[in-house]
Amino acid sequence: MADIVLSAGVRSNLLQLQKTSDLITATQSKLATGKRVNSALDNPVNFFTAQGLSNRASDLSSLLDSMSNAFNTIQAANNGISSITKLVQSAQALVSQAQQTSDTAVRTSLATQFGEILTQIDQLAADSGFNGINLLDSGSSTDLTVTLNETGTSSVTVAAVDFSAAGDLAINNAVNNWGGVADITAASAELTTALTTLRSQAQAFGSNLSTVQIRQEFTKAMINTLQTGADSLTLADSNEEGANLLALQTRQQLSTTALSLASQASQAVLRLF
Repeated sequence: MADIVLSAGVRSNLLQLQKTSDLITATQSKLATGKRVNSALDNPVNFFTAQGLSNRASDLSSLLDSMSNAFNTIQAANNGISSITKLVQSAQALVSQAQQTSDTAVRTSLATQFGEILTQIDQLAADSGFNGINLLDSGSSTDLTVTLNETGTSSVTVAAVDFSAAGDLAINNAVNNWGGVADITAASAELTTALTTLRSQAQAFGSNLSTVQIRQEFTKAMINTLQTGADSLTLADSNEEGANLLALQTRQQLSTTALSLASQASQAVLRLF
């Protein structure tokens, strides 16, 4: 069968109607998705740039959980140091009382209390972990390494310590129930050194805690910046697209009317015969 021949006017108006229909479909897609760039066909540069920004934001988001765990782990260790410090100070009070008396029975009682405090120090150090990581008990956990960027080129390592009484604190139990002045003096010196060790480690943990917190805040801000940048490249202006849709629908109606008029012009030629 021979092809149907359309007049130039009908063909022109039909082409415009098809273009308008395609534009309406594209505008409706933008309004439905909220994006003006939904694929590389819409805008290759914006699409792939936005995809790269979104991927980096996603990679950084996955680091926030590990940073949060690290922050809480260091905080738990820091809390443990604060409590151990109070126990050491309590032990110092017992030593002070022992130095002020020569009563053997009293010294023996104070020495027993001293030993109980050392036991509490050991138990507190063992209970200062978070999510399976204990920075005060190097015997049961390793150093904590926190990755700070998506490439793994930036990190901070927090060294674990052994803050049991006989570990890094180097506090010995009461020798011979503090039967001699030398034993009490030695205990006093050990407690003074232990306090210095605790305060030094608290400062180190505080510095690590500050570093992780700053990087955590920086990462959150960077994620927001990346997402905002990706959105600016792809998101559609709903007001503008709504106005475009209304204009296209009006154009579609006019094109339909023009097509009808063009058809009528062809029919007018037939009336001449």
